[in-house]
This record gives sequence, C-alpha cells and structure tokens, in this order.
Amino acid sequence: MFSIPEQFSSATKTNLEAQFALFSSLTSKAFEGIEKIVELNLTAAKATLEESTAAAKQLLSAKDPQEFFSLSAAQAQPSAEKAVAYGRHLVAITSGTQAEFSKAAESQIAETNRKVLSLVEEVTKNAPAGSENAVAMLKSAIGNANAGYEQFSKTSKQAVETIEANLTSAVNQFTQAAEKAVPRTAK
Repeated sequence: MFSIPEQFSSATKTNLEAQFALFSSLTSKAFEGIEKIVELNLTAAKATLEESTAAAKQLLSAKDPQEFFSLSAAQAQPSAEKAVAYGRHLVAITSGTQAEFSKAAESQIAETNRKVLSLVEEVTKNAPAGSENAVAMLKSAIGNANAGYEQFSKTSKQAVETIEANLTSAVNQFTQAAEKAVPRTAK
C-alpha cells in the first residue's frame, strides 16, 4: 500500500509527463499547420509569378488599346477565382489545425481528470477518521476545476466557430465582390 505523499508524488509526476506530452503534441500540430500554410503560400507565389509573367507578355504583345483592355478583362476573372480558392484553402488548413488542437486538448483533459478522480478516491479510502470535511472540500475543488475546464472548452469552441464563420464570411464576401467586379471589367 502506498502512502498519501507517495500517491501525490506519483500523480504529480504523471500529470507533468502528460502535460509535456500534450505540449509536444500541440507543438507538432502547430508546425504541421504552419508547414501547410507555407507550402500553400509558396505554391501560390510561384503560380502567381508564372501567370504574371505570361500575362505581362500577353499584354505587351497587344496591337492596340482595345486588345490590351480585352486581354486585361479576360485575366481578371481567373485571378479573382484563384484568390477565392486560396482563401478557402487557407480557411480549411486553419480549421483542420484548430480541430486537431481541440481534440488533443480535450483528450488530455479527460485523461487527467480521470487520473485525478482515481487518486482522490484512493486517498479518500485511506483518509484518517475525522477528515471528512477536508475530503469534501477536495472533491468540491476538483468538481469546480472540472466545471472550469468544461466552460473553458465550450468558450474556446465558440470562439473558434466564430473565427471560422468570420473567415468564411470574408471569403464569401470577397467572392461576391469579385464576381460583381469582373463582369463589369469584362464588358
């Protein structure tokens, strides 16, 4: 049988190891998300450079102003569509990374809560007579901490959903503005 200080020491060590594992996991997921964004940006920059070069050559080869403006208008639509696609891809990357963060954090919090409750039950079994008030206060504190974690989790989810909705709305507004602007320039 373990003594109470040994149980707390073991629980503290386990908790610190779990927090380190969570931190490592979240750091890894953050870097994966950053890698995806950097890759997206490099691909977009390379494609934009190639397309801009081709477009400039095409515009410089125009024989008269009418052909120049016609070529300019024709290039506006694909550029707007690519910008919208880029925005949507960026939203997908950030949403995916956020979902992985939430999943990892929720899993870790649930596991830590399970371990803490198990420890409290074990300590309660071995608590000396007359310590019922202290045990009740400890259980109450743990219950309050769990309620705080749950509220934090709900608030975080709502904040992320709001950010995702705002990003999606911004992309949609840009899409609508681009669709309205491009036909005017094409005329």
